[in-house]
Amino acid sequence: MQYLVGTESVHTTAAICDYLDDRATVDDEVTVVSVAPSESPAAQRDSREALNVAPVRLAAIGSVETELREGEPAAELLAAAGEIGADEIVIGAHGGTPGATVDVGSTAEEVLANAARPVVVVPIPDL
Repeated sequence: MQYLVGTESVHTTAAICDYLDDRATVDDEVTVVSVAPSESPAAQRDSREALNVAPVRLAAIGSVETELREGEPAAELLAAAGEIGADEIVIGAHGGTPGATVDVGSTAEEVLANAARPVVVVPIPDL
């Protein structure tokens, strides 16, 4: 199984890793993508930190790749899913940053509306 994980924060990555712990195996591949604008050093830092969590938390999985992209998050996640032939896209329900709403965020809504493959939306615990 090929999973595409979309994340923007350590909290989102951790929640998604909790989801994958019970599902992904040594035979699976996980590609973790974070999208952040190059003109925002804070967003770039947060994205790199979010990406660093996945290989540690998913060490028992066959392959874990990470990638930092620039652009519109939903479009980049959908493009990445197509490029790797993802069987499933796994994203957080909303941003995993303090102050994020509990509603489904705009990126999750757009991915759900436009994905050509299954999408799992993982709840992000209260911060």
